[in-house]
Amino acid sequence: MRSLLFVPGDSEKKLERGFSSGADVVIVDLEDSVSADNKGHARGVAADFIASRRNETRAAIYVRVNDLSTGLTDDDLRAIVPMAPDGIMLPKSNSGADVQQLSTKLRVHEAENGLPDGAIGIIPIITETATGVLATGSYAGASARVSGLTWGAEDLSAAIGARATRDSSGRYTDVFRLARAMTVLGAAAADVAAIDTVFVNFRHAEALRAECLDAERDGFTAKMAIHPDQVAVINEAFTPSAEAIAHAEAVVVAFRTAGNPGVVGIDGQMYDRPHLRRAERLLTRAKAAGLGG
Repeated sequence: MRSLLFVPGDSEKKLERGFSSGADVVIVDLEDSVSADNKGHARGVAADFIASRRNETRAAIYVRVNDLSTGLTDDDLRAIVPMAPDGIMLPKSNSGADVQQLSTKLRVHEAENGLPDGAIGIIPIITETATGVLATGSYAGASARVSGLTWGAEDLSAAIGARATRDSSGRYTDVFRLARAMTVLGAAAADVAAIDTVFVNFRHAEALRAECLDAERDGFTAKMAIHPDQVAVINEAFTPSAEAIAHAEAVVVAFRTAGNPGVVGIDGQMYDRPHLRRAERLLTRAKAAGLGG
């Protein structure tokens, strides 16, 4: 999972393009990109499209439902779960308790539709409220359904009354840098993927690439997209390079050859167990991207 593309659930044209975009995950959106008076129509369009086209895409299919406080989540699940999506994206998640509540709802819907218990994963957006930012550690052990954690800046800015999320140089301001960092830490604590938020200027490919590289450096392994043109840039940035794969393989082999000690030497440099863990993580990502041994 490197790229996750949002597609409005009420537009067959955009769904068509999204499903053929090359994204690792297509997020069919029933929340922000759908107006309040079009929610019912969007559910029908999304469900029909997933049912008819899911075998034509290699992408995993997630659906962003409306958050638990809206009273719309059950209607979303009732329409979508029969289509057996790979997962649900939960916006405005306040803590692991919200994930547990959604998991309970999914368990009922899975049983009603003859789906295996736990078949549908969950990716919560964990920083769209102040409470959510302060509870990022609560997802560890909350549910085996959680496949990743991601964050959002725009809803958080509205929640706290911030006039902007970035400063004049384009960098996130302190509050939003904190939310970003807490997402990486929360994902590490839960041992799931850390997914970076969207880059809204979809015509600025170089700025997107720079943000992707910064995110990958800091521990994110994927990024969300709002336009199909962003997918290729994201996939490239989060695909380990041949050099990185070769180095990681050398680290793993060195530890194995030495009998898995606490530390090994490679080309005059010392590597300890955290280096081994990092190498193993990178090779897992490479394998998922179809690279490496």
